[in-house]
Formats: sequence, structure tokens, C-alpha cells
Amino acid sequence: MKDGFRLFCKLFAVTIRAFSFQPAIMGKKKPSKTPDNTIARNKSARFEYFIEETLEVGIALEGWEVKALRAKKVQINESYVFVKNGELWLSGVHITPLTSASTHIKPDPTRIRKLLAHRHEIDRITGLVERKGYTLIALSMYWSRGRAKVSIGIAKGKKLRDKRATQKDRDWSRDKARMLKSR
Repeated sequence: MKDGFRLFCKLFAVTIRAFSFQPAIMGKKKPSKTPDNTIARNKSARFEYFIEETLEVGIALEGWEVKALRAKKVQINESYVFVKNGELWLSGVHITPLTSASTHIKPDPTRIRKLLAHRHEIDRITGLVERKGYTLIALSMYWSRGRAKVSIGIAKGKKLRDKRATQKDRDWSRDKARMLKSR
């Protein structure tokens, strides 16, 4: 009697394992629990500049701009940050207004927008830009706790030979990964 029960348990366990690891279920991706908060990314920034340091700052927006950001209608590829009168300003960002925008306002897609940061951060950045020749560029724009944030990078420009070296390193790491994968 005990042998029959053991045999039944083994068969039952094998059956459960067979049904729980179906290939159709294993191939599907699970939906991520956290949504992607990234609005826009400046992909060319890391290729064009050496990023020394990054900093998260807020951005002052109008109502139609917030709606356009939620729809991800923004381009920050040619944007840069400058310091004027002790304040940070973001220029070169193009926020495309939605077609359903209000008719009583005239949206300006390329207006200069104010960045919000602490005074000590602005003073430190000002010193780096004026004395050491760094430049400030927008790296990405994202949502953080319901507020739009901009990640700015304190950067130095790359020469052509530096860009070639970066491309060569990237190609080598890709080839290395392929070789290790094929083993």
C-alpha cells in the first residue's frame, strides 16, 4: 500500500512539473512593476562629451508643456544649459504642443526654460563653468514623484580621436560579449 502511494506521489509531482514549465509561458516577458518614467534622453551627449558629473534639477513649465511631456513630445538632442544672473536656464529644448492645446494661449515650443536648483549647487556649477571651462548639457528628462526633472551633465567636449576610441571600445565589448555567448 505504501509503495503504491509513493508511486502515485512521484507521478503527481512529475505531472505538476511538466505543466508548470510550459515553453509558451517561459518565453513571455513579465510586465514591469514600475513604469518607465523617462520622457526623453540625449543619446548623443555621451558620445560628444566626457560627462564628469550629473545633477538632478527641476524645471519650470507651463500647463500645455506638462501635457506635452506626458505624451513624450519633447526633443532634447541639441539642448544646453547656461548660467545667467545666478540662475540656470535650459535652451534648445523643443516641446511640441498638442493639437488639443488651448486656443487662448500661443505656445512657444523653443522658449528658454528656467531650471530649479539649490543656491549652493548653482554657485558650484557657476565656478566650474567659468573657471575650468566645463559646459552644461541636458542628459535626460524624466518624472520623479509627479514632477518633471532634468538630469544635467557637467561635461568637457571630446576630440575626434576620443570619439574614435570610444567607438573602438564599444565595438570590442560587443565582440567580446558575442564570443563569450557562443562558447
